[in-house]
Amino acid sequence: MLSFEEARARLLGACAVLESERVPLAEAVGRVLAEDLRTQNPLPPYDHSAMDGYALRFADLASEPPYELPVIGESRAGDAFSQHVPGSACRIFTGAPLPAGADTVVIQENVVRTADRIRLSARPGPNENVRRAGEDLAAGAVALSAGTRLGPFQLGLAAALDRDSVLVRRQPRVVVLPTGSELRPAGSPGPAGTIPESNGVVIAALATRAGARATLEAAIPDAMETAAERFRRALDHCDVLVTVGGASVGDHDVVRPALESSGVAIEFWKVAIQPGKPFAFGRRNQTLVLGLPGNPVSAQVTFALFGMPVLRALQGDAAPLPPLVRVVLAEPIRRKPGRLGILRARLVEGRAHLAANQASGATTSLAANDVLVLAPADRSELPAGTELGAIRLSDL
Repeated sequence: MLSFEEARARLLGACAVLESERVPLAEAVGRVLAEDLRTQNPLPPYDHSAMDGYALRFADLASEPPYELPVIGESRAGDAFSQHVPGSACRIFTGAPLPAGADTVVIQENVVRTADRIRLSARPGPNENVRRAGEDLAAGAVALSAGTRLGPFQLGLAAALDRDSVLVRRQPRVVVLPTGSELRPAGSPGPAGTIPESNGVVIAALATRAGARATLEAAIPDAMETAAERFRRALDHCDVLVTVGGASVGDHDVVRPALESSGVAIEFWKVAIQPGKPFAFGRRNQTLVLGLPGNPVSAQVTFALFGMPVLRALQGDAAPLPPLVRVVLAEPIRRKPGRLGILRARLVEGRAHLAANQASGATTSLAANDVLVLAPADRSELPAGTELGAIRLSDL
């Protein structure tokens, strides 16, 4: 049985980065850059004013104040003043290009304007209220590196660099196939003993959050031939197949034989984690297959910790793993050692308050909490105050 770290390394090692495509900025949020984005021009592209006021040359204020200078023009954003200003001043507005010869801007509150002249009672500092060309990024600098996931602020930077499209990695195509004769679509009637299918809803949503194009298909009954046929059809048009349920060793767990009959080579089947031990990984040609347990917490946690990094790695994401944070236990933990414990908790001022129900079927333990606390496999008792690693659900 693989450790958590071994399983994750095997999974990430199997990920070949998908091909690239160019998309408009409006369609690029959440996508991963496939190339370095370099500046063609400095950012900002020219010296400009940081404030409304008057542009002048600092050397013209060599004597003691007060000073009087003629106002010879006006520079507005989008309408620059083209004359030289030595010995004079130019009315200027925030964002407007600095006129030739000017190197300082005096804010309008520090100036007395009379007709076509200004009067200053104090000397400003040199280069005051001026933003220089390239002070943010020099021409040719890397503004965004390949592997960056594009959020709103990264898209804003791309637009500031005068780009209307970006080269990104293709989104992985994911098919989610829940299994189990007891499952029916949520909101639809069914015979006694059936339950609404919910794991697939969570898995598809997590896959979408990780940047994939996810398709949630109808649940498969516990029938070997039916499962194998559905798997074969899905494998033909996806990059990642995710099965949910049927991954254990019960009499009606048909997933493994159905996958193998579909041409999937199983690479491992168990991981030393709790919950989530019966997690499976295999592949058919270039298509990766993730077999999740059927219990809600087991399925959702294993996909969050294994499946989402896989999807991010396929997109060339430079940071496919969620960040670890340090938390302090608010109460002691007593558990059977041997597997990494993944405990649901609520984080309050750095202290992790464990959910009362840690059962693998306790759906509320994820919906009502905000952090996964990682309890070491070799520890059976952890007193209150112990510092542990954890993953915030918001970071998934």
